[in-house]
Amino acid sequence: MIIATYNVNGVNGRLPVLLRWLTERQPDIVVLQELKAPQEKFPLSAIRDLGYDAIWHGQKSWNGVAILSRVGEIHETRRGLPGDPDDTHSRYIEAAVNGILIGGLYLPNGNPRPGPKFDYKLSWFERLIEHAASLLETGFPVMLAGDFNVIPTDLDVYKPERWLDDALFAPEVRAAYFRLLDQGWIDALRMIHPGQVIYTFFDYFRNAYARNAGLRIDHLLLSPALADRLVDAQVDRHVRGWEKTSDHAPVWVALADKPKRRRRPEAAATEAGAPLRRSRVSSSPSTTGLPTTRG
Repeated sequence: MIIATYNVNGVNGRLPVLLRWLTERQPDIVVLQELKAPQEKFPLSAIRDLGYDAIWHGQKSWNGVAILSRVGEIHETRRGLPGDPDDTHSRYIEAAVNGILIGGLYLPNGNPRPGPKFDYKLSWFERLIEHAASLLETGFPVMLAGDFNVIPTDLDVYKPERWLDDALFAPEVRAAYFRLLDQGWIDALRMIHPGQVIYTFFDYFRNAYARNAGLRIDHLLLSPALADRLVDAQVDRHVRGWEKTSDHAPVWVALADKPKRRRRPEAAATEAGAPLRRSRVSSSPSTTGLPTTRG
């Protein structure tokens, strides 16, 4: 099963790019961010034509998140993080799909720093950390996926010295990210590509994509119950080079149906480099026992 996250930077304006990528990659579940569309303007018909169902949390001109599935019903469990009833930003949506609980998120940018936007980012992050802990406590397979607007380390940014004053690279923000990981979450892309320069975002300015002058800010975090099923994690970097595309590239993980069996080192080495096979998925989701956290 392939699960992806993609900040589309305007779901209607970039719809041809989104549909082209869905047709090419054929992910089973997709989390989208920055829809930049009110609830009634989500392009459900075009997405259904490709075999996907969807739930979404829209907002006019800004924000907006969605979950798409072609492997069974989407059982929505939450929209909006708990902890602030006055928060009107459409930044979080959560659902059980095919036996996995998925939290799709678009963490605030936080610039300029310091200021109220940065304060909001930190407070939103604290709410995410608290909610994430409650998800882990269930013991179920859970994934947090989306645009975190966090550059975790120097390895995750081209010329880190240029980002020292940016909210994406602020010490408080990076510390919050690692407090989240310390709960037990696994950074899937880093698990597969330790020590490798790999980016998910390239600015529209200064020819950033062609120069590979990017950032890694789109993350897929797996709970321990899900991390044992991790087969692969990649960035569809070439999509960033398409015409009228988002400034983000899609990121995806491939998961086995069951936890991977432990193999002898020599057996693992023999199989290294073998082509990825997509696991079969059931036609209907198994959500028995998954938590419901509407609020």
